[in-house]
Amino acid sequence: MIDTRWSLKQRFEYQGQSIAYDILGEGEPLVLVHGTPFSSYVWRTIARELARNHKVYLYDLLGYGQSEKRNGQDVSLGVQNNVFAALLEHWNLVRPNVIAHDFGGATVLRAHLINGCDYAKLLLFDAVAVRPWGSPFVQHVRRHEEAFSGVPDYLQRAILNAYIRGAVGREMTDAELEPYIAPWMGDVGQPAFYRQIAQMDLRFTDEIEGRYGEIRPPVLLLWGTEDEWIPLERGRQLAGMIPGCEFREIAGAGHLMQEDAPEAIVTAALTFFA
Repeated sequence: MIDTRWSLKQRFEYQGQSIAYDILGEGEPLVLVHGTPFSSYVWRTIARELARNHKVYLYDLLGYGQSEKRNGQDVSLGVQNNVFAALLEHWNLVRPNVIAHDFGGATVLRAHLINGCDYAKLLLFDAVAVRPWGSPFVQHVRRHEEAFSGVPDYLQRAILNAYIRGAVGREMTDAELEPYIAPWMGDVGQPAFYRQIAQMDLRFTDEIEGRYGEIRPPVLLLWGTEDEWIPLERGRQLAGMIPGCEFREIAGAGHLMQEDAPEAIVTAALTFFA
């Protein structure tokens, strides 16, 4: 079961689809955007800590976590930036601070460069932004989505277990892993998992990669030295494409830095957004 201590309480309708979100704390606005195959659950500790100093907005990407999942749904990076822009308008946020990870990075960069969303400051880490991205597993699933979406529950659980563990540098217990697995199980969750993989397409980052020199807000980029999904060199490459970008390596952290080094994210955010 999903950890009931982390339940998003509010809903936003985007083109007839329900987006789960929540707002914590008071102060200057700070928006958190997760990546794939995760959900806002990754922010559970970080959001509560940052809410001591900020009004924290967080949500589940369309087709992820507690947001709506349905057959035939477009959950690609080509739509996520539009959802994000609509949420900022719904929240009446003009130039919030933003923290984004993985697909969240591509989402907020697309919203900035395509939708014209402005941010006061932008903290990215282990972001999907520069080609190539997508593991051999992702490439295989993209070719065989229908076959994977129907595998038995025990095999689906085994696939998710191995896949998500590969994003984390430390050892995670089965109990710690369960909230990451639960949203992608069952008649709704399992096809949703393969749907979002099947829609991963390099063209959505290709559309903006040549425009990173146009990024307007100050950017701090963190990268886990042990990231096996998107190697450290890709982070250095991205930092060199963004004007004035500050780049920091986080020793020992894998791709899912929220699990490996949440304190590094909180410390960086408190100083960067001060």
